[in-house]
Amino acid sequence: MAGRAAPVLETARLTLRPLRESDLGAHAAMLGDPEIVRFLGGVTQSREEAWRKLLAGAAMWNVVGFGYWVVERREDGRMIGQTGFADFKRDMTPGIEGLPEMGWIFAPDLGGQGYAAEAVAAGLAWADDALGGAETVAIIDHENARSIRLAERSGFDVREEATYRGAPILLFRRPAR
Repeated sequence: MAGRAAPVLETARLTLRPLRESDLGAHAAMLGDPEIVRFLGGVTQSREEAWRKLLAGAAMWNVVGFGYWVVERREDGRMIGQTGFADFKRDMTPGIEGLPEMGWIFAPDLGGQGYAAEAVAAGLAWADDALGGAETVAIIDHENARSIRLAERSGFDVREEATYRGAPILLFRRPAR
């Protein structure tokens, strides 16, 4: 699967496109927002750290054949979030290495408008086709009620306790299609 170019996906209201250098400002602003990173370790990221994460999300496509997309609102081109898949080789129990791990972050001011569900559905539809319907996982903080609801609505129907970095976390599984 390695060496795949990030495709562009379109929905009624959104464009999911590859990350690019010009996304750094918006990406750094998102990762510098305490509300957005509250459930991603709770520590805001500097511009330099955001750059490294942007590069990792973009490079994942070339290395493992899947990665992250920028989610843009089609009406105005605003970057409203990111979603995609990764294999971060996480040291966690139970192990998920080798499975596409779906993740997402979205601008909190747009909550309740269905953008996250629309973007995640587009990503999962791509994965069902391009990854042969492989099992997909997501890890979510116990307190992140919005992401838990999104995962459950998106077909992640097996929920179990896991441990990551010595702390409890929820592991969601979306069975192979």
